[in-house]
Amino acid sequence: MSGPRETPAPAPAPRRPFWRAFRRGLLAASALAALALLLWLHEALWNRWVRFPREERAWAELRARREPVPEDAGWPEFRGALHAHSELSHDSEVPFPDILRAMDRARLDFIVLGDHAQPDGRADFSAQWRGLHDGKLLIAGFELRDGFLAFGARPGVTLSNRTPPDLLARQLVAAGGVLFYAHPENPRDWDRPELSGMEIHNLHSDFKRAYGSVAEAVRARLPDLLLSHGRFPEHVARLAFARPEEFLRRWDEVNRSRPIAGVAGNDAHQNVGVRAVVTERGRLRLEDPSPRRLAEFGVPDWLRPAVAAVAGPLEPGRRLFTVQFDPYDLSLRYVNTHVLARRLDESEIVAALRIGRAFVAYDLLADATGFRWFAETGGAPVVMGETAAWRPGTRLRAVAPLPGRFTLVRDGAVLGHAEGRAAAWEAPGLGNYRVEVELRVGDDWVPWIYANPVRLR
Repeated sequence: MSGPRETPAPAPAPRRPFWRAFRRGLLAASALAALALLLWLHEALWNRWVRFPREERAWAELRARREPVPEDAGWPEFRGALHAHSELSHDSEVPFPDILRAMDRARLDFIVLGDHAQPDGRADFSAQWRGLHDGKLLIAGFELRDGFLAFGARPGVTLSNRTPPDLLARQLVAAGGVLFYAHPENPRDWDRPELSGMEIHNLHSDFKRAYGSVAEAVRARLPDLLLSHGRFPEHVARLAFARPEEFLRRWDEVNRSRPIAGVAGNDAHQNVGVRAVVTERGRLRLEDPSPRRLAEFGVPDWLRPAVAAVAGPLEPGRRLFTVQFDPYDLSLRYVNTHVLARRLDESEIVAALRIGRAFVAYDLLADATGFRWFAETGGAPVVMGETAAWRPGTRLRAVAPLPGRFTLVRDGAVLGHAEGRAAAWEAPGLGNYRVEVELRVGDDWVPWIYANPVRLR
C-alpha cells in the first residue's frame, strides 16, 4: 500500500534580471567613476605625496647652507616688489593697511605700486599711499596703456590713460617719473626714448604662457589646488614657472643699443579664488575676489537650516567662505627685486631702479640677500647697473650667500660658467656683462638670480 503523496517543494523564484543588471551597472559605473577620478587626480596625488615633500626637503637643505656674504661692495641693500595692485584697481580689493601687513610677512623694504587707472582714465599719483609707513616704503605707480609701468611721479601729478602714448611718456618723465614696460610678451615700442627698464619676469605671464590665461591655469591645476594649496602653496605656485627666455633675449637685445634696467613684475592682485556671499535678497552669490560674479542661486526654505548649520546665519552681506589661491604675500614673496641704494627713500630707490642698480631673485626658493655683481677696475667696485671704462685686466666678480652655478653673459652671449659661492672672470673687452645664478635642487639647476649688467665702455 503506498504512502501519502509528498507535495513537491516550490521552485525558487527566478532572480529578476532587471535588478541583477542594475547592480552590475552600478558597480561598473562606480568603477569607471573611480578610475576617472584617479586619472584626474593622479598627477596631483604624485605632487602632494612625493614631488612637493621632496622639493620642500631640498629647499630646506639649501636654506640651511646659507652664509652671510662678507663683502657688500660698499652698498646697502633693500628688497622690494614692483607692479602691485591695490583697492584702487578694478580687479583688486586689497586695502593699503593689508598691503603693509603683506609686505611685513614677505620681509620687503619697499613696494612699487602698479594700479590701473580709474574708469575715466585718471592716474592720480596722490591717491595712493606713499612714503614710509611703519618702516616700509611705498612708491606710487600705475599700469597704464601700451604696457606702461609708470612710477615715481611727483605728488599732485595726475596723468590720463587716454593720452597718446608718445605724449604720455613725455608727461611722465617731465613729472619726475620713470617708465618701465610691464608684460613684455606683448608688442612694445622698444625705441621709445623715455624708456628706462622692463620686467624680465612677470608672475602672471608665467600662467599666460603655460595655460593661456589665469582662469585656464586654475582649471588645469584645480586638482593641485584642492590637494596641496593648504600644505604646499609655494610649490603649487611654482608649477607654472619657466625660465623667461623670451624676456631675457629681448633684454639683452635692447641693452646692446641702450641701457635698459631689468626688474621683476610681481603683478600682485589677490584676485584668484572663490567666495560665497549672501545677497540682500537672501540668495547665495559665488564670486571671485576681483570681484566678479560667477553664479547666483536661491536656497530653498527646507535647505536653509542645514546651510546655516554648516556656514552660519544667512544674513544679507555676510561672507560664508573664501578660498584664496593667490594671497598677496605669496605674490610678493615669489620673486623680488633687490636694490642697492644709499638709503630707503623714494628718490634713492627710484634712481637705483632707473639705472638698474639691482638684481632679480626668486627668494621663494632661498633668500638672495647679500649677492653682489661688480667689476674691479683699479678703484672702487663698479656694481651692476653702473658703467666703467674697460681696461686690460678688468675683473668681474660675483659672490652669493649660497653655492650655485654662475653663468657669465655678455650682450646675450654666454661666455662661461663657474660653480661655488663666488665666481670671477677677466673681462675680455667692451660690453654689457651680466650674470645668472642657478641653485641645485634635486637633480636640476633652477634659476635663482638675474643681475643687471655692469657696462664696460
